[in-house]
Amino acid sequence: MREAASTQSAEEPGWTRLTGDGLGKMNERDLAPLAQDRMQKLAEWLWQSNLLANRLVEIPLAYLLAEGVTLQCKDDDHQKLLTKFWNDPINNWPLKLMGRVRGLSLLGEQCYTCHVNDANGFVRLGYLDARQIGQVVMDPDNPEQPIGVITKKDSKGRYYKYRVMVLGEDTELFSKRTTEIRATDFVDGECLLYQLNKFPNGSRGRSDLLGQMDWLDAYDNFLFNEIDRIDYLRSFVWDVTLTGADEDTVKKFEKSFKPPAPNSTFVHNDSVTLEAKSPELQAADTSESARLLRNHVLGGATTPEHWFGGGGDVNRAAASEMGEPTFKVLTARQNFLKIMLEEIGRYVLWQDAKRSSVTPDWSEEKWQVTAVFPELMNKDVTKFAAAMQQVATTVVTLIDNGLLTQETGLQLVADVAQRFGQDIDAKMELENAQTAFKTRQADKAKADSFNLDAATRAALATGNAQPGGNANGA
Repeated sequence: MREAASTQSAEEPGWTRLTGDGLGKMNERDLAPLAQDRMQKLAEWLWQSNLLANRLVEIPLAYLLAEGVTLQCKDDDHQKLLTKFWNDPINNWPLKLMGRVRGLSLLGEQCYTCHVNDANGFVRLGYLDARQIGQVVMDPDNPEQPIGVITKKDSKGRYYKYRVMVLGEDTELFSKRTTEIRATDFVDGECLLYQLNKFPNGSRGRSDLLGQMDWLDAYDNFLFNEIDRIDYLRSFVWDVTLTGADEDTVKKFEKSFKPPAPNSTFVHNDSVTLEAKSPELQAADTSESARLLRNHVLGGATTPEHWFGGGGDVNRAAASEMGEPTFKVLTARQNFLKIMLEEIGRYVLWQDAKRSSVTPDWSEEKWQVTAVFPELMNKDVTKFAAAMQQVATTVVTLIDNGLLTQETGLQLVADVAQRFGQDIDAKMELENAQTAFKTRQADKAKADSFNLDAATRAALATGNAQPGGNANGA
């Protein structure tokens, strides 16, 4: 037995556990369990105590969610169900969404336990604290797909195993052995799991602050040390010089000397000199050091310096350009949240459909859910308006000279119009515009007296007819 144990390892064929790395040894793509716990605790602590860490979390939240989010569906019945779910007193997404997204950013994971009403299929979601997640089990046949969540043991030694929900039947989505694992091992309920900053085959999410934690703490320590240095620089001593005095005279004067109070007088002869002296620490201006350290943290979070009060040499034009990478990162996070909320919405519709034994076709418009987020930033429409005018003038000139087709010209205008949030189908718009133009031309021709026959014009001149009629007023 000793020889066999020494010659076969867990990586050799035949030794892999049934559930792979998910229930076996720790996944090499993840932090150690103790490191995962420490990361989550530090992230929460930094958010509460470190101003810079707090802003790195709260500023993106304001851009992403400040104006609110809604779930929308073009099917009226489905829209009513989504609205009921969204505004349910327990779900209460309008109130709880910001806190949930904040927790996702800080802890790197979000897990909702699913509670479905057996009578009407209505869904309510419970919140499972990410710090209570002990293990996320991955599909042994697909290490990218989580299949279950195991909680840590509570004070009574109890733990729970939740099946990670995927929109579809297990028999259609998973292999036979994975289906059996989900059916036999994870029997305490269903959950929806969302994770950030992880490798495809990693099982645990990571905090947005993980890379900056040490630097955030260093920046805090730097500022506290600066406070101490400022206190030292503001301190001083009275330097008393007694000319020609012996040691006894000096000691006697020291005992009787009282430092002068502010706005008081100090009377002495030419043998006594009194001077206030402060320390010369030879400390250079540390503002550049503070800026260097702060920008290192801000750069890691793709946050411009002027967003945290450090203007530097930034003007309005430069600030606008510097914000573009940040808004790209925020757009990526918004897309993640959009997919997450839309999947939750589809789960709500799916549970309702089960009552009628209906299988949703997610490609159909009636089953499609859209999470509507606010605009990340207010667009400067003045430059787009100027661009629209220039493009329109150029397009008309090219069409008049036979160098561009009308449809292509309208497509160029449509590209600029997208900056205003207008989505124009150039081909359809051209057809509609030409039809409307012909109608207007026909109406104008009817009303134009120069297009009438001579008898009608004569009758109009004498007041015996109306435009568009004949000489008899018909």
